Amino acid sequence: MLTRSSFIRSLLPPPSPAMASAILHAAAASAASTFSLERSPTTFSTPPPSFNLSPPRCSARFVISSSFRSSLFGRRFHALCRGDGRRRLSRPMRFVSASNKDYRKMRGRPAKSKEKQLELSVSICIEEELPGDPEISSIAELLRLNVPMAMKLAFERITDSNYKTRDTSIQDLGGFESVELSVLLCNDEFIWKLNKEWRDEDHATDVLSMSEHIPELNLPILMLGDIVISMETAARQAEERGHTLIDEIRILMVHGLLHLLGFDHEISEDAEEEMEEEEDFVLKSLGWKGKGLIRSAYDAETNENLHIENSNDKLSKDKKKEGSLRFYRPKFKYIFCDMDGTLLNTKSQVSLTNARALKEAASRGVKIVIATGKARPAAISVLQMVDLSGKDGIISEHTPGVFLQGLMVYGINGREIFKRNLDPNVCREAGRYSLEHKVPLVAFCQDRCLTLFNHPLVDTLHSVYHEPKAEIMPSVEHMVAAADIQKLVFFDTAEGITTNLRPYWSKATGDHANVVQAVPDMLEIVPFGTSKGSGVKLLLDHLSVSSEEIMAIGDGENDMEMLELASLGVALSNGSEKTKAVADVIGVSNDEDGVADAIYRYAF
Repeated sequence: MLTRSSFIRSLLPPPSPAMASAILHAAAASAASTFSLERSPTTFSTPPPSFNLSPPRCSARFVISSSFRSSLFGRRFHALCRGDGRRRLSRPMRFVSASNKDYRKMRGRPAKSKEKQLELSVSICIEEELPGDPEISSIAELLRLNVPMAMKLAFERITDSNYKTRDTSIQDLGGFESVELSVLLCNDEFIWKLNKEWRDEDHATDVLSMSEHIPELNLPILMLGDIVISMETAARQAEERGHTLIDEIRILMVHGLLHLLGFDHEISEDAEEEMEEEEDFVLKSLGWKGKGLIRSAYDAETNENLHIENSNDKLSKDKKKEGSLRFYRPKFKYIFCDMDGTLLNTKSQVSLTNARALKEAASRGVKIVIATGKARPAAISVLQMVDLSGKDGIISEHTPGVFLQGLMVYGINGREIFKRNLDPNVCREAGRYSLEHKVPLVAFCQDRCLTLFNHPLVDTLHSVYHEPKAEIMPSVEHMVAAADIQKLVFFDTAEGITTNLRPYWSKATGDHANVVQAVPDMLEIVPFGTSKGSGVKLLLDHLSVSSEEIMAIGDGENDMEMLELASLGVALSNGSEKTKAVADVIGVSNDEDGVADAIYRYAF
């Protein structure tokens, strides 16, 4: 049976000076936000000289190197600052300053100008892979105020109280002129790398605390260290515990702060109880919601979720969790996605997992473009079933897309920008072959489908693949004259296509048409020199988007050019060997939510 100490052992590591130094220097070099915060002066019972912890004067000072990059992972850090009364996220710059603001002193209490004041220097940093989300900015702004409040209360407690287990290397606060602390907000990926690099633990945690205090140096500045918080894990825990994200962030911040002040729940049961009581006291005294982290972890022990589940999910090392994309920046502006064999499973359905992943990616600003052999009405019909079509979906009659293997391309506002028809002589020859050999054939004419006779396989085109119901034409000439034909599709068994149809039509079409396959039991004949890849390239030019800005997901041979064109081409494991050979990575199959897996693993 797990003890309370062993259960939460993964919450926070022992302080690591090497790790602390690396993080502190990275954050400080990027952005240092110094706040001297005054409320009513509070005098501590400490040896002379006595001092006050001040908050009414509010200043912000930033020195940011434009060339700085973190020595850990080559990433910049952004610091939340407040200058001239306005909130801003600072980008790398030379110098930003804000003048001091004076506040009315507390009535009836004379100013004690000669008393020593302890200045709190707090850096609130946002790791650059966190997107510029208003919620993240708001939380960082609240922390700018909340962290000094927690520090002030904790300092009062350790000065006035006696503890049995706390490390007392930080005790005489009267010997310091200022206290420095940094809080870094990041995602699971970043904190995972910190764990791997500095603790040799291959998982993410909710909070890390790294001490910078070295008592032997006798410095006038108390360098408390750094608190690193994963907002991604915090969001999951907040949902599981039934409170808001800022509530959970405050809980984690208090836990990390107490570690830096010498509390350690891992050393004994008594130490755990003492730190738990201190967490509860700070949270309740400040009117913050939620239980302390130790008590919350203990309450969750019977369910064995939260930290254990989060830290042992090896797949999450590379794959983001559903709902977590808001904590990552998109790597691509566009995702081009095939349908049959890719977005659709073997039942020709879009799974709810795939649908949620597409919606989440779209909500983060990524444009989803369908590139398929289907006609546009069929694609809209399929995606409508999972609420992905229409005004707020990823496809409609007013969105860009590549259809009928690149023979119909729609651009901005769904306007037709390309259409290519098949040679009528090829259509006639194919029609005659269909009648003579009793092999079902369907002609695709933009939004219509035509055929020469009834057949169960032709019916599946509508009932299974959601294509327009085929209209039966009385003759080959009627079929050719009815409308412009973009492509033809023969139906047979996979063996029949491999041994008979494909060899015959590859030779018969010559330089008048191309033969392609998207699924094993269908053979498609398209105009010579055309392909889905060429349709994608044409659309990219129309949108003024470079291939470096797109990710593509597919499975069939007709997807090969598209995957090669994209900055990242993902072939699903159920795809053809030729397609997998040209892909950058091979994902899981279409029956394993391959599209969702690719999005969560590679797109952000």
